[in-house]
Amino acid sequence: MVNDINEQIQEHKEKDLGFNWVMSSRFLYYVTLFCMIAFIFGACYKLYTKSYDGKPDVEVPDNTLYKPKYK
Repeated sequence: MVNDINEQIQEHKEKDLGFNWVMSSRFLYYVTLFCMIAFIFGACYKLYTKSYDGKPDVEVPDNTLYKPKYK
């Protein structure tokens, strides 16, 4: 009976991330890697969709040019 309980506790500790540092560090590494890749992909997609459309055609008044033209 006591042996069965100890085996169950040991099995639970092997599956628990707090007790098994190798599994938890590998799990956290992959979660961090996935989050970083998702963040970079999302940022690149957002920059791509909001890209610069080009130089707008703005009408500048003649009196504000470098060499102004007056009436």
